[in-house]
Amino acid sequence: MAAKIKKGDTVVVLTGRDKGKEGEVLSVRPKDNKVVVQGVAMAKRHQRPSQTSQGGIVEQEMAIDISNVALLDPKDKKPTRVGFKVLNDGRKVRVSKRSGEEIGA
Repeated sequence: MAAKIKKGDTVVVLTGRDKGKEGEVLSVRPKDNKVVVQGVAMAKRHQRPSQTSQGGIVEQEMAIDISNVALLDPKDKKPTRVGFKVLNDGRKVRVSKRSGEEIGA
């Protein structure tokens, strides 16, 4: 199945403690149905010192379920569902169900 949410998309969280927060998708894990969103689901992790980092307690984003986020409509910046449309030249593009606008490049 084609990916409805991709790295670099702007999404909004629909449920959980971070409900309503917006952020950019940093990574997508299709096997686990999870996404990592910038600034959402932050957790403190203990980091051992290494040559590149000092170590200590660092905050990092944790993965959340892909069903708990919705893509933001490019037209009015509100949550939308995603559909697909095949163009005349044969390309398959993502389309916002809310406004009908094409999503992404």
